[in-house]
Amino acid sequence: METSSESKWRHHGVRVVHGHALDSNTPQTAGMSRAAAINYARAGAEKLWAGTVVIHPNAKTGAHHHGPVESVIYVVSGRARMRWGERLEFVAEAGPGDFIFVPPFVPHQEINASNDEPLSCVLVRSGQEPVVVNLDIPVAEQPENVQWVDDIHKASEK
Repeated sequence: METSSESKWRHHGVRVVHGHALDSNTPQTAGMSRAAAINYARAGAEKLWAGTVVIHPNAKTGAHHHGPVESVIYVVSGRARMRWGERLEFVAEAGPGDFIFVPPFVPHQEINASNDEPLSCVLVRSGQEPVVVNLDIPVAEQPENVQWVDDIHKASEK
């Protein structure tokens, strides 16, 4: 016989969302396909949104931002080229096993840097709101390459 605490955890504990059961009914940005895995409706998450993103070979998203939400992108396979800034004037690349952090309100664009392979990523956001603000902004022709650095591993300024 189950005790009340066993019953509570059975229905309000760990959730498994299988890869074949992701929900693509989520706001989209041109050039990418998002699918939700973890959100309130699917798993009861209150503070996180997690899912997958696939960008086809040689494709790119439009410029967009996610309002007050922080985003983390984990590259599973392929090569990601990220552009960001008021005119998408900065660029950096990431490959399998790399993490990308996108702060709130930062205009950005995800690009599949490969002509042959899809770019496959896992995306985690700090909120449940499905905020995707698509932008119509002028784009810099020659973005500045920015080395991926953190506060511990400072790069020298040019």
